[in-house]
Amino acid sequence: MKNKLILDACCGSKMFWFDKENPNVLFQDIRSEEHVLCDGRKLEVRPDVIADFRQMPYEDGSFKLVVFDPPHLDNANETSYMAKKYGVLKRKEWKYDLKKGFDECMRVLEPNGILIFKWNEERITVSKVLEVFGKQPLFGHKSGKASKTHWMCFMKGL
Repeated sequence: MKNKLILDACCGSKMFWFDKENPNVLFQDIRSEEHVLCDGRKLEVRPDVIADFRQMPYEDGSFKLVVFDPPHLDNANETSYMAKKYGVLKRKEWKYDLKKGFDECMRVLEPNGILIFKWNEERITVSKVLEVFGKQPLFGHKSGKASKTHWMCFMKGL
């Protein structure tokens, strides 16, 4: 793990990574599984480490960059295509889970480390999530008028 500069705290199927085997990244997820989706495509969740983003097994200050793309659905049936692809938050616990995950991501960042947070507003707005975090991002991006996906950047210590 010493050569890993980047942590993807909930990598899922590594959908947004250009290099899904990037040697600088430690890919983590709470699950390791395969599924055949409704359109016949194969979905693989194969992290390097199986761990919960709410309680990660790394020392403080272990990474220069952390990517945090947690599940954004709090109402999906756990056997549904969407749940298999993106994971599911527990409806009554999402605030606690996201806050704990955000705090863990900050803990494992080195001083002045960068946290990239990705969120989709399908069910829960960004403003509600940021209220739970208690911290505003430095900057961010919404992926277009029709898109509900947001990317945000935080820096440890700021």
